[in-house]
Amino acid sequence: MSANTITRKLRSFLYAVLLLGPGSAFAEYGLNMSETVTVVGKEIYGLHMLVLWIVTIVGIGVFGVMIYSLFKHRKSRGAKPAQFHESTTVEVIWTIVPLVVLVLIAIPATKTLIKIEDTSNADVTVKATGWQWKWQYEYLDEDVSFFSNLDSASNEARQKDSGVDVRTVENYLLDVDNPIVVPVNKKVRILTTSNDVIHAWWVPDLGVKRDAIPGYINESWFEATETGTYRGQCAELCGKDHGFMPIVVKVVAENEYQDWVAEQKQAAAAASAGSDQEWAEEELLARGEEVYKANCAACHQANGQGIPGTFPGLVDGEITTGPAEGHIDIVLNGKSGTSMQAFGPQLNDADLAAVITYERKSWGNDASVVQPSAVKAAR
Repeated sequence: MSANTITRKLRSFLYAVLLLGPGSAFAEYGLNMSETVTVVGKEIYGLHMLVLWIVTIVGIGVFGVMIYSLFKHRKSRGAKPAQFHESTTVEVIWTIVPLVVLVLIAIPATKTLIKIEDTSNADVTVKATGWQWKWQYEYLDEDVSFFSNLDSASNEARQKDSGVDVRTVENYLLDVDNPIVVPVNKKVRILTTSNDVIHAWWVPDLGVKRDAIPGYINESWFEATETGTYRGQCAELCGKDHGFMPIVVKVVAENEYQDWVAEQKQAAAAASAGSDQEWAEEELLARGEEVYKANCAACHQANGQGIPGTFPGLVDGEITTGPAEGHIDIVLNGKSGTSMQAFGPQLNDADLAAVITYERKSWGNDASVVQPSAVKAAR
């Protein structure tokens, strides 16, 4: 947890104790914008505070004069209204003074806005693509790509009739299976787009919020000055699971980042090699269960029963107990006119074979096993 986060939580606690009493229950309580851990975010916060103090002083002055006038010149004290129509001097003053104030605000605001949009000379470039309902990250300079899903603990707890007390799940709905990792004190450019509907990539502690629009590439950047884990969410209403596609960014030292990149490349090479291997049924089932929980359980439910009228059940289903070719086709390419996505672009051959085998061998189903080579051939 970063120093800023600790300070913010401590301040919230003190506010709650002072306002509500030491024995009161309370949620996160803050009176101001979140302070970020990025270079430009700190400038945004400083600009916000500058403008806040200016408008506070102006507000106190204007309302002070109004209140004084109402009190001093009230009818009960015998005040008589002045008989005049206009004052050129007053009109010039109340036109020039606000203009000067706006110019003084505009100068630092313009500098900050220009800096926010300057994504040049980035050290790391990450493309973030929104999917219903997950994020895909591609490190364009490192040839690293992966999907980031809601973590299994939160995904299990959120299911209907799960029986899990969500208060026992750490970082409930704010954790993922694959966080993105970036180096500290390096400029990170984020390219946001979408594969389906409009999403938004939002991490408050990093001072970044940018829409992800199909067919467009939006740019933003941050340079974190503190290591730590920072959490965000999709901030655009994007469908039924909008609340279940969080964002987690881990800021680490440069050497840790390089080690992580090397691990990702090794994992990608191993996954590619796995597409040409024959897997034992037990291996496919174990891997398939993980893939199913991350990608399929949200719609078809953890028990495979689905949601009647919305998402079909997989127990003794026509697809899951029928020919393997049909099962591979629908998982690989999706089904038009329905909410069934095409998982071919999202998962490698080994993961697809594993999840298809899991669906064909679970909940009483006893259909054939599918190998990665069959999926590879179907592409």
